[in-house]
Amino acid sequence: MSMRIKFPIVIMGVAGSGKTTIGKKLAEKLHAVFYDGDDFHPEGNIEKMKQGIPLSDEDRSAWLNNLNELLQRESKKQKNIVLACSALKSSYRQALSRDLGISLIYLKLDVDTAMKRLKVRKNHFFNASLIESQFQILDEAEEAITIDAKDPVSLVLEKISREISHKKSGEKN
Repeated sequence: MSMRIKFPIVIMGVAGSGKTTIGKKLAEKLHAVFYDGDDFHPEGNIEKMKQGIPLSDEDRSAWLNNLNELLQRESKKQKNIVLACSALKSSYRQALSRDLGISLIYLKLDVDTAMKRLKVRKNHFFNASLIESQFQILDEAEEAITIDAKDPVSLVLEKISREISHKKSGEKN
């Protein structure tokens, strides 16, 4: 039985995996609204990350609940949504998807590539020293479409499009 790709779509992965870049381009291609989960962090979370302090599950709880409320509210308006959100743990993905179905796209990346990308990234509050902590808590999502995030953006988008098309065409009514 094939999984049906449905909105909202959550682009997940560690910092530096390309969630925002890919999410924006995918949303444009699918005529969807794009949201970046980073834009919804409370100021306290942002300050911790700037200082290189990993967020706890408690720190993330209100943030994930707010994102879930956003997804629910926008879904009720019949909007197609693409959300970029790290969603590193299974429990975080459960909080995001509470009372709605989501499709996950996991941008998989290794530590070295993530670190290289973060060192050249400008104008973002995420402290590159936190990348190790992200990999430590990462529960890879078996239910997600997994894409190698080391590939160029155009190829990542091509692979996602192919996977989405494959999943839709494999659906039985």
